[in-house]
Amino acid sequence: MSVIDEIKQRLDIVQIVSAYVALQKSGRNYRALCPFHTEKNPSFFVFPDRQSWHCFGSCNTGGDIFSFIMRREGVDFSQALKLLADKAGINLTAPSSYGRQDVREEEKILKINEAAANYYHNLLLNAGAGETARRYLTQRGLSIESIKNFQLGFAPEGWETLKNHLIETGYNETDLLLAGLLVEQENKHTYDRFRNRLIFPIRDAGGKLAGFGARALDDSQPKYLNSPQTAVFDKSSILYGIDRAKNAIRHSDQAIIVEGYMDVIIAHQYGWQNVVASMGTSVTEKQLLTLKNLTRNLVFALDADAAGTEAIFRSGELVDKVIPFLPSIYGWVKYEDAYKAEVKAMLLPQDKDPDEVIKENPDLWHQLIKSARPIIDFIIDAIVTKVNLESATEKSLAVEKLTPLLLEIKDPVRHAHYVERLAHYLKIDPRALEDAIRKTRTVRKAPTKAAATGQTTVVPPLSSPVEQYCLALLLRYPELQTEATELSPECFEQSENRELFLRWQRSTELADLKKELDAPLREYMEGLLSNEIPDIVHQSEALRRSVLQDCIIRLHEKRLRNLEIKKQELLAAEAETGGITAQLARLEEQGVEISKQLKEIFKRQSYLRQQLTGRSSV
Repeated sequence: MSVIDEIKQRLDIVQIVSAYVALQKSGRNYRALCPFHTEKNPSFFVFPDRQSWHCFGSCNTGGDIFSFIMRREGVDFSQALKLLADKAGINLTAPSSYGRQDVREEEKILKINEAAANYYHNLLLNAGAGETARRYLTQRGLSIESIKNFQLGFAPEGWETLKNHLIETGYNETDLLLAGLLVEQENKHTYDRFRNRLIFPIRDAGGKLAGFGARALDDSQPKYLNSPQTAVFDKSSILYGIDRAKNAIRHSDQAIIVEGYMDVIIAHQYGWQNVVASMGTSVTEKQLLTLKNLTRNLVFALDADAAGTEAIFRSGELVDKVIPFLPSIYGWVKYEDAYKAEVKAMLLPQDKDPDEVIKENPDLWHQLIKSARPIIDFIIDAIVTKVNLESATEKSLAVEKLTPLLLEIKDPVRHAHYVERLAHYLKIDPRALEDAIRKTRTVRKAPTKAAATGQTTVVPPLSSPVEQYCLALLLRYPELQTEATELSPECFEQSENRELFLRWQRSTELADLKKELDAPLREYMEGLLSNEIPDIVHQSEALRRSVLQDCIIRLHEKRLRNLEIKKQELLAAEAETGGITAQLARLEEQGVEISKQLKEIFKRQSYLRQQLTGRSSV
């Protein structure tokens, strides 16, 4: 039994959830007002028999104890695993000495970081040498409360000031190097990484001090400097201010994303506590996954220049790695579609940073947030405003750039709206534009060479659960990545499988994937890889693709059937107790929709099995 299974066996979902929400008995199950969105009538249900939960309201999502803790606490799978392991009385370091070493190193670095932050903070508040930093913060409009809340600090000019202080406290150079607080020269001499800089401690969603950002107080370059990659710090996975913003993001159901440390602190000081920063870079897939657990509504504050536009485009490209449904640079649309999210962009006044706008005119900042435009409009405008409408070539290039974007819009009404809008901008016939989009779609849907081959195929019996078998195929055979475009994280109802699928999507090599996994998830993956797969599957790539397609269909069917069973249970319970009419009506409507989707699944199953039977008879 894996440590993940052991946690599930020891903990009861009703007990876990009831610590956060007031559950009421409803037949064999429990219900409550959803903790993830505002509502008057309870649509959140817990199912003890299945050890799962589901919101049948606007969230329309569910999962197990891991996914609940991830959403409620705003943490990733690894952090949820640690929290639940503590509740279950399970020692995560037990499986291997390698795991114990990893944990010890992380704990040591976190302790060192806290010691360094306290030292820097005390110097800023009390030392004479910190006067320049204090004056700078006053000029930037920071209150003493904000300075203390964010534990800002000051690193003095000396080359070994922090080093000597921490060594006197009991740490050694090797540990300080591991934490990234020292730099080692070729002659092995070490010195402080941060000197004469304003210090910004950077905490993860769980509040752990992972690393530091530092702004130069003189002409030193670079102007901003971060901790290097360590066992606990990865700049691409942390959003500055997320530890203080996560509750406000969940409460307001919106995250506002800026670029700089000061932007976040001033925003919080003036009451906008749902603001986080990407720390001067494009938003990454890891940061998006953190935000996904808190809200589906994102607003990007962009500079009114090309750099701001480029940042949003680069971030969209990174989303493609999270949700690789189709090869397109316009990943934001995929993010919206996959997670029922809404991504908007607000354009700041020329030459103004968010903190300047907030301080000078809070009402304007509020209005900019309210008037933020959908990301699709922003992307279209960013391209068409540069087009010379007298040039047929430039019009054609604009259509070529935007066709992938329009293809990603699944809702027919939204699709038609943007086709008409783009055609109006470019002064072309909407029918001609739709025809160009249709041709591109046809090319994408053309059958692959592997699918067209007539090799003999036999679907092997699945000796393990379908989620695990599907993951085992994907992990063993990298060439199947192109066949997995119909898979989404929601296809995996078990959090460990969903997390592993998400990590697999972002990885390029199995070895790299293993390195980035925590010990429990790495052990779990090794277990999946050790499961036997029939020899015939190893021998035929065409068969592997067909088997994976069958797995995908089964996953969709399983998810829909489980959802249908839950709905039927709730309908029966609500009917017995004279439940809320509106709730019953909504459940019945959703039940009709599930039935429709199941019929489509059955059609696909029948078609695939006819193909498999035909091949096996050749």
